[in-house]
Amino acid sequence: MSFLHVYHEADGIQPILSTFEGERIAQELSDHGIRFERWGIVDLPQDADQESILAAYGKEVARLQDEDGFSTADVINMHPDHPDKEALRTKFLDEHRHSEDEVRFFVRGLGIFYLHINDRVYAVGCSQGDLMSVPTGTTHWFDMGPNPDFTCIRMFTNKEGWVAQMTGSPIASRFPRFEALTA
Repeated sequence: MSFLHVYHEADGIQPILSTFEGERIAQELSDHGIRFERWGIVDLPQDADQESILAAYGKEVARLQDEDGFSTADVINMHPDHPDKEALRTKFLDEHRHSEDEVRFFVRGLGIFYLHINDRVYAVGCSQGDLMSVPTGTTHWFDMGPNPDFTCIRMFTNKEGWVAQMTGSPIASRFPRFEALTA
């Protein structure tokens, strides 16, 4: 289930906007240069490998590569029994930015992007079929929950992949985590 909750940066308790409507989510985010799309869902086995997943969504991936110059695409699978789940969750929970767009397509599962734009925080719950693209330089963090269970296609222009520049801000600690927003 996709959602958007918008908070004032000083108050992570009461959202000033909440919606579960895909078109409204896309519009609210596009006003800030953020891409949010819904792609058709391809029925794949839970244990589908990277090659099968990338082939299943090849047309959409190729479109984004052509439009935005992404040079590589890969697949990340997170499961509740992943041995590094706690360390990975902690790594993504601090506010950071990237020197390239951060693009994720959710093949299955759920994750929450928090975008800190001006004096607002946009909590975007992405689920199966959602594509989220966080523009270069946008401060954000990501919560995959204590028992992550998702598969995403990631696209990069930098062949080194995910490289974060941490802001050092404690803002992420003031907003509801995955557990509270998905309960």
